This record gives sequence, structure tokens and C-alpha cells, in this order.
Amino acid sequence: FELKGRVACEMGNHELMITQMLFENILQDKQPEEIAALLSCLVFQQRVDDDLEVTASLKEGKKKIEEISEKIMKIEESCDVNQEDSLEYYEKLNFGLMEVVYEWARGKPFAEIMNLTDVQEGIIVRCIQQLNETLRDVKNAALLIGEPVLKQKMQEASDAIKRDIVFAASLYTSEENRHIKQSIEDETLLPVGDE
Repeated sequence: FELKGRVACEMGNHELMITQMLFENILQDKQPEEIAALLSCLVFQQRVDDDLEVTASLKEGKKKIEEISEKIMKIEESCDVNQEDSLEYYEKLNFGLMEVVYEWARGKPFAEIMNLTDVQEGIIVRCIQQLNETLRDVKNAALLIGEPVLKQKMQEASDAIKRDIVFAASLYTSEENRHIKQSIEDETLLPVGDE
């Protein structure tokens, strides 16, 4: 149990889910693009049609993640953990971008993955950026539990999604550029002198 606790401490979010996924070996036999797609359920929040065209391996992974979610909910219920929060949390598992993330990680252009969904571009970009943080957390946990192959897969998944427009410097997403954007806005708000 001590190792599970240390792994959970490595996670920025979804500590119980990810730790259980690691210890039940949900990700170990998956390819990097499949791992990215499966973990997207933890960061994507918008409700969309869940009728996805995905591989058998992804369907199997999705089913296992849902089973883990159900187990955790039952344990929390037996321990009198606040059920409203628990139910809301596990209902937030959202596989709606799984196909999109899978195809992005496989190298498809952004314009092509946009044809797979009605989700707005900005939401997809933000989801993939947050997914990269989750991949980093899982990579650190894999190192902690002595899983060098999984650590490598996490790095490969991260490398596969960190490309093109999704990780291009933006006035809205990079810290350095936020200051530039604010300066530009401040200058445009200066009063115009009397002429």
C-alpha cells in the first residue's frame, strides 16, 4: 500500500484512477497512441456523443477504466465518502475525444481530426495540452514503480501529441506571451490625446 500511496502523490489529478490503472496494468500492453487516447477521458470534460469508431484494444481499455471507476465508487460508498462528489467525479470520465486524440497521436493533421468531432478547436487544444501533463505524471509514476517500458511509452505518447498547432506558442496559452498580450491590451486602452 505504501507504493500505491507514493504513486498517487505523483499525480496532479485523478490520483485514485491513475494509480489503480497502473497497478492493474491497464496501460502496459497498449501502444503510446492508445495510452494517450485512453487517458484523454480524464481531461476532457465536454459532453459529446460517445459513439466512437475505435480499435478493439481501445474498447477493451475503455471497459477496464470504467470497471476501475465502478470499483472505486463502491469502495468510497462503503467508506461513507461523500457520494454526490464521488458520483459526479466518476461520471466525468469522458471518452468523447478518444478517437480524436488517438488519430492526433498517430500523426494525422489537425484539420483531419477536426472532421471526427463537433468539439471546438480550442477545447481540443486545451484537452491535448492537459493530457500532456497527465502523461508526464504517469511517466514519473512508472519510473517510481520500476516500469521502464511504460515510462518510455509515456514519453513516446507525449512526443506524439506535442506537435504542430496544438503546442505552438500562443498569446493565450504560454506564460511569457500572456505578459506581451497584456502589454498590447494596456497600450490599446490608453486614452487618445486631444487633437
